Amino acid sequence: MSEPVELLVDGPDGPRAVRVSNPERLSFPALGVTKLDVVRYFLAVGHGILGAVRDRPTMLERRQGERGEVFFQRRVPRGAPPWVTSARLAGPDGSELDVVCPRELAVVAWAANLGTVAFHPWPVRRADVHRPDQLLIDLDPQPGTGFSDASRVAIELRGLLAELGMVGFPKTSGGRGLHVIVPIEPRRTWTDARRALLALGRELVRRMPTQTTMEWRKRDRGARVFVDCNPQTVASAYSIRDSPRALVSAPLAWDELSGASPEDLDVTTMPARYARVGDLHAGLGDRSFGLEPLLELADRDGG
Repeated sequence: MSEPVELLVDGPDGPRAVRVSNPERLSFPALGVTKLDVVRYFLAVGHGILGAVRDRPTMLERRQGERGEVFFQRRVPRGAPPWVTSARLAGPDGSELDVVCPRELAVVAWAANLGTVAFHPWPVRRADVHRPDQLLIDLDPQPGTGFSDASRVAIELRGLLAELGMVGFPKTSGGRGLHVIVPIEPRRTWTDARRALLALGRELVRRMPTQTTMEWRKRDRGARVFVDCNPQTVASAYSIRDSPRALVSAPLAWDELSGASPEDLDVTTMPARYARVGDLHAGLGDRSFGLEPLLELADRDGG
């Protein structure tokens, strides 16, 4: 077991000391990526990852043990430093959960030291957890389809959003799929946001019936791209997905989709790309859209 390393991470009141225990432990053996490498990766894309999770209740996807078993942590871990802020959410059983709500990069580094490889923020802000400010669309290729198919669907989705006066921000899922995030005005309830999402998905499938599906049962989807309009969370931009190659969920420009390859975007290549192109999701907070066009579409569909 290697000696701990202390990293200084910029904070609102000066540098924070973040301790990395067992820094030389291999987190992704196939790439020779250590635990310290993972923490440094998140610091290298710091403004991007913080922009994706700042002030959002965030579930931590952690890897533990020699086999790298994955579990999802909703509650704030015991022993968290006092500068780890939280937000209170209702749990699935009706109980209340105090969930990590990052407000500074040191929280991301601290979570990475705990084995967190992916961050799953809710599409709400800490100030009002009952009013979503994002729509999340997960384009998931089914067997017989791949990333290129998801890209074609995403491009059609872009056009549909434009017709509705809206703009989406694409990113790789960290696997074969794509996520598209649409910033919305935080004025509506979760119920309204879900109605809007389902209307958007149905319209997309109507336009691409042989290439897309919203069938919930996998056996009924066929070789199509599953348009998942139900995710409460998705892995944030810059999260590392749990795969031997440590692929990341990478923001893309729309004109990159046709030529992008998710296999080229991992923890070893992403810092250089980030230094070159910056955070392509930085504009997510610049403008938000009302749900009225989508809710009108839902009303016409009887949804």
